Amino acid sequence: MELENKGVKGSQLKNMIIKKLYFNKAMSCAGLSELFDKSIPSIAKAVNELMHEGFVVEDGYAPSSGGRRPLMYSVKSNAMYILAIALDQLTARIQLFDLLNNAVADMLTFELKLLNNPDALAKLTEQINSYIKNSSVPKEKIAGIGIGMPGFINVTEGINYTYLDANGQSLTAYLTAKTGITTYIDNDSSLIALAEQKFGIAKSQNEVMVINLGWGIGLGMIVNGKLFRGHNGFAGELSHIPLSEDGALCECGKRGCLEAEASMLVVAQKAIAGIKQGRVTSLKYNSNDHSKLMGDALLEAANNGDQFAIELLSDAGYKIGKALAILIHIMNPAIIVLSGRGAKVAKILMAPIQQALHKYCIPRLAGGTELLVSELGFDAELVGAAVLVMENFDKTVKAKVSKAAKAVV
Repeated sequence: MELENKGVKGSQLKNMIIKKLYFNKAMSCAGLSELFDKSIPSIAKAVNELMHEGFVVEDGYAPSSGGRRPLMYSVKSNAMYILAIALDQLTARIQLFDLLNNAVADMLTFELKLLNNPDALAKLTEQINSYIKNSSVPKEKIAGIGIGMPGFINVTEGINYTYLDANGQSLTAYLTAKTGITTYIDNDSSLIALAEQKFGIAKSQNEVMVINLGWGIGLGMIVNGKLFRGHNGFAGELSHIPLSEDGALCECGKRGCLEAEASMLVVAQKAIAGIKQGRVTSLKYNSNDHSKLMGDALLEAANNGDQFAIELLSDAGYKIGKALAILIHIMNPAIIVLSGRGAKVAKILMAPIQQALHKYCIPRLAGGTELLVSELGFDAELVGAAVLVMENFDKTVKAKVSKAAKAVV
């Protein structure tokens, strides 16, 4: 199924305005004029057309700066919607957002094992279509589908070389054809970094390293204000930094990788082993439970003061800090953000991370890097998936999108 891509009413400038208002909440015609290097009359004309078409609304006047206060404009929240999907190795989450990143439908969460599961893509496609059908939003009002997922991803070709094989074809093309909605994919850690830069604690920062503390340990790098992908798109594999020569065997086939020593999945497995050995803890283990259930329970137990859970997380935090010392020496970032699922226990991780930084990092470098905890936390990947759609909004927009606002005018 081939979808024709056009701009809203055929205007590239109007697409650019919608995208900029999405990221900046509200702007004046003068601000947009300066940003796009276009005359104020041409910007005003485009904005008026967008208001008439139902995409933009007046948003009051800017605070006084001594002169005449400019009228501000923002996107109309229900003019379009974005379907955001966050995948990890074990679970999928689907959430529908409006243009102000407000959730407009209940989140769907379901188990989806990615590794060695040939049925994963078919199940994901089925759940996406079911979610759209059961929502109250017409398909033509969904601007796009953004999906964050682990693995080695070629963003340009839309291929995940690690998971969700579409028989060698583009995964984005496959999902676009199966859903009827333009779809984009990207690495989960990259999208978490984008979310933190656009709407999170690292908003507008130019040099940021974002650590995705999930079942694995990912890294998204913002360099010179842009997402840094490296030579062929695979930059940021912090999880496979070797911490030891004879450590645990990693899924990549090598020993001693950070992920094999300190990921949340490994911590959960260590918790199960400890319970079997009789460690005193509030954690309970059932042989029918999988590591994800233990991982979620462990985070909760640690925040409730369980000493065994805190001990396991502290050990992981120290190893993460050792890896961050290497990262600081190479990248010299202004900010490192702890984000993702593990942000829930970031306060517990902070002390051992700092301890490792004191031991392994040159003080002059460590002192210039601020370590922050994400405010988006586990929601960061979903927000990043929505950002992915809007990052591409002025490049490829479905022709149907121009019809979306008519229902709300």
